[in-house]
Amino acid sequence: MKKILFTLFLLFSINGLSQDDPAGKPSFKVFWNFKNDFTKDVEKNTAFELKRVYLGYSYKFDDKISGKITYDIGSNSSGSAYTAYVKIAQLDWKVSSKVKFSLGLIENKQFKGQENLWGYRYVYKSFQDEYKFGASADLGFNSEFKLNSKLTMNVFFLNGEGYKNVQDNDGNIRQGVSFFYDLPKGFETRIYFDSHDAKDASAITNSSFFLGYKGDGGRLGLEYNKLNNARNYKSSQDGYNRDGFSFYGSKKLPKNYELFVRYDQMTSNILNGESKAWNYNNDGSLLMFGTQYQATKGVKFNINYRLFTHDNSIINNKSILSLNAEFKI
Repeated sequence: MKKILFTLFLLFSINGLSQDDPAGKPSFKVFWNFKNDFTKDVEKNTAFELKRVYLGYSYKFDDKISGKITYDIGSNSSGSAYTAYVKIAQLDWKVSSKVKFSLGLIENKQFKGQENLWGYRYVYKSFQDEYKFGASADLGFNSEFKLNSKLTMNVFFLNGEGYKNVQDNDGNIRQGVSFFYDLPKGFETRIYFDSHDAKDASAITNSSFFLGYKGDGGRLGLEYNKLNNARNYKSSQDGYNRDGFSFYGSKKLPKNYELFVRYDQMTSNILNGESKAWNYNNDGSLLMFGTQYQATKGVKFNINYRLFTHDNSIINNKSILSLNAEFKI
């Protein structure tokens, strides 16, 4: 808590200075929700939750070089409800209109486009983030090349453990490439691949394909993702594979309302000598739908229902009704 209060004090102090220097800009983002869990035999049926708080500051040094820092305040594996992490500490250098370099604790390119098109991160994470195919930020270096007016390529080198973890003892680097193509009439597509060497095991490989559409009436997205030789993006294990797809769409309505729906399917492979998939207890499908209301710029409310159906019929399916809110500057 002392660290959080210190961070708030620091940001407000910077904000005071930034009023005299328009190159600097403070920011915050808050995810709040109330949920009613209908899952059979669940211990906690209802709860108010503050899932995430982001505090940040960005600064433009000149026309080519800029930097930003973001604190992520949320739960951790030790059980603390609110722990402050540095999520982003990034320096961007726009070398030319076609080349940009980023270094530090940087935002990953793996599912940023999918997350933006999904549009409801404060309600539920995008597929790769939710099922641990990758982290939203990591220590490393990214280079971005605009090959033409439609095609952009990213080549990156990262620690591979995400922003809450230090580099592993092996010191192996996660390297990859992604291509983003801006198709005509609101369509876009992205192809992604990365590889992460592991000690005494085959390299973890991660690949995905994404097709999206964004227009005045709404959004549509379809993605397929595959993770090989790993239980998750930072836990290697030979022959353990996972793959799945996600489809989502939203429709704009009058008076700042939106309707949305999403369907995920997650599977894992069957190992030699086994009769069921190695991640059988966690495999399954997600159905989610709801409506969003934007009260004003920076303030959104969302009521939604989600049902996760396990492949293992012995496990109770998760059934949750939730009211979510996001407010930010």
